[in-house]
Amino acid sequence: MSMSNRGGEAERAPSPAVDRALTVLEKLLASEDELTLTALAKVTNIPLATCASIVYTLERRGYASRRVVGRSHFWRPTLRLYGLASQLVRKIDLSSVAQPELRALADELGMPVHIGVLEGGSVVYVAKAATPGFIQFDTYPGKVSPFNLTALGRAIAAHLPPEQLDALMSQLVPGRGPKARAMNAKSFRALLQTVRSCGYAIEEEEEQADISCVAAPFFDAEGRVAGAVGVTGFARDLAGVKREAAIKGVVRLGAEISHRLGYHAAPLPGGATAP
Repeated sequence: MSMSNRGGEAERAPSPAVDRALTVLEKLLASEDELTLTALAKVTNIPLATCASIVYTLERRGYASRRVVGRSHFWRPTLRLYGLASQLVRKIDLSSVAQPELRALADELGMPVHIGVLEGGSVVYVAKAATPGFIQFDTYPGKVSPFNLTALGRAIAAHLPPEQLDALMSQLVPGRGPKARAMNAKSFRALLQTVRSCGYAIEEEEEQADISCVAAPFFDAEGRVAGAVGVTGFARDLAGVKREAAIKGVVRLGAEISHRLGYHAAPLPGGATAP
């Protein structure tokens, strides 16, 4: 192996010092209470002297503070971390976070691809990659639809905390399409269980005739469902091999958006991710 290759490998090697510093920071953030240096060293499995060096550096940079009681020092994180996170959040725009990938999937399938988020009992479309042609689906950024009648809404609802989902059960809207089914809390919860197991949602001619859609969820850095990405098409087209390709595409794109939002988790059945 050449010297240049060894140098390249060295440049890519992880830094133990950075890894330890991030571990200390994560444990401080995760703890409900302030931690003594001894306790912090124990939960991080980092030598006491090294741990002390890390927290003193964090204190100097404004990311940690301590409270002194007698001979004990109690450490906690500061809101400076919130400032960093806020800067990142402001830079993340769901309408553009994966626009090239939305465009590529729309071109691959010949069908529009959307990103939707949940607002109350409705799904709001916040991004769209359209397809060329005279026929355009009535799905546009800003459009609002009942959450239970779209694959986007179902993909999101399947991963909501129980209390948030409970609040939505009184907002179920009956469909007007030829395949609309009776919608009640019990049947809808059973449907969402299937969505969770599969990793994606399907809606087929329930909201309106001839239109179907498939969608997969994506998650933020805290593991909370943040929205969904979906494909809409004529029911006759979004079937068979094309449906399978659409499912694989939205699951893949949902995972990519989750990654860009800072979420990391093992895939569930169907290829999606969830807390």
